[in-house]
Amino acid sequence: MSGHRTLTKARCAAAHQLPRLHQNYHSYEHDPSPPYTPEEDVILAAAISHVPAHGFTNLALSSGIRDTGYPDVSANLFPEGVFSLVKYHLVTERSALSKNAPTAASSSVLDMVRHLTLQRLHANKPIIHCWQEALAILAMPKHFTTSLRELTLLSDEIHFLAGDKSVDTSWYTKRAGLSAIYASTELFMTQDKSPNFKETEEFLDRRLEGAHNLRRTVGDAGQWAGVQAMGIISALRSKGVRI
Repeated sequence: MSGHRTLTKARCAAAHQLPRLHQNYHSYEHDPSPPYTPEEDVILAAAISHVPAHGFTNLALSSGIRDTGYPDVSANLFPEGVFSLVKYHLVTERSALSKNAPTAASSSVLDMVRHLTLQRLHANKPIIHCWQEALAILAMPKHFTTSLRELTLLSDEIHFLAGDKSVDTSWYTKRAGLSAIYASTELFMTQDKSPNFKETEEFLDRRLEGAHNLRRTVGDAGQWAGVQAMGIISALRSKGVRI
């Protein structure tokens, strides 16, 4: 378990040093092309339904291929193997947020961020018993860059849907901060045995409140990000990570 904690803390620390996205805002008009071909989409959707029973494994992927009637050679569509399954879950659940998001008109940005973050975490419920396995796959060196990008895109999507209109440096620090909070809460959820993951909700509330109070205390956005990053680096060093 300590290995998963270290991997997730590394993911959190990296989130505070994310490269700036190619655009400095989330476009209201940009309609990205579908991330998957129709064939890939139908196979991966079928394969995901086998994850609760088989985990994020080649067995789940091959079962999805058989369910859809495609030949076994269709596995070649997914050269990244089981990582394709994990990424499909990340991409489709991120996309689902925009389809089910409530209106932000009557809520504060902070309340909306909390609601949307919980909504995304709850989407992991059916496969939560397999999610530590998924985190290990995400943390593999060959997948880490893509994994971190997905985390960045999720944070951006949540702030966009929450109605965040930031155009200064806080645009970056808010997203980096939420990325770190989401990663740590997601790991906490894998161990949560409370009814309806109530303790995960409380954990998230504490992290969001702490980040909000820290931003108010530390006026400069860059200084706030530095404080957050140093806290995570100290935690990593306490685990023996040489940084």
